[in-house]
Amino acid sequence: MSDDEIILSELPDDELVQQMHDDLYDGLKEEVQEGTNILLERGWVPYDVLTQALVEGMRIVGEDFRDGILFVPEVLLSANAMKTGMNILRPLLAETGAPKQGKMVIGTVKGDIHDIGKNLVGMMMEGAGFDVIDLGINNPVEKYLAAIEEHQPDIIGMSALLTTTMPYMKVVIDTLKEKGIRDDFIVLVGGAPLNEEFGKAVGADAYCRDAAVAVETAKELVKRKHNMAASA
Repeated sequence: MSDDEIILSELPDDELVQQMHDDLYDGLKEEVQEGTNILLERGWVPYDVLTQALVEGMRIVGEDFRDGILFVPEVLLSANAMKTGMNILRPLLAETGAPKQGKMVIGTVKGDIHDIGKNLVGMMMEGAGFDVIDLGINNPVEKYLAAIEEHQPDIIGMSALLTTTMPYMKVVIDTLKEKGIRDDFIVLVGGAPLNEEFGKAVGADAYCRDAAVAVETAKELVKRKHNMAASA
């Protein structure tokens, strides 16, 4: 231990929150966990810890990821550190009925077993205050439908890394149309071989280039959906 070792418990609230942003940025799990507990012990409500310490910290990470300053391995470390804080807050948030951004069901489509991009989107969405139900990899349409029925999400996210599995996204969206429920959800698609045109062609609401874009797009579309519902 160096002489200038930072003792988190000795920092005033505003400095502690700043320090947590730095620790999240550096992917320091234990420090983020400790900071979360200290704020709660000081009487912070869970939702404030979530938004001011974790979500704001991940927003900075997301911006630097988008701008090419941080890369996937570093963002995964940050997201994993955020998860340790989230694990403490999640049961408390459920009790307090904290306002949620929305709910997302996400999965890699049938035939595809790639999940780094999907995991990153899931973690970043969670870091932005969304409830995320991760279906994992290789999901047939039935699995999406079952999750939709069980969780009633606002957003359905599909990921593919192979050109051969990309068309399956259309199968899922077409099935939602056949069942007359397509317009009930925001559908986001992503993955390395996809592009804007493909997203439009399969009938998705948006194609998201990376996790940071996915979060921005989701927030925007959920807000728009709520506004439309309110004015309807």
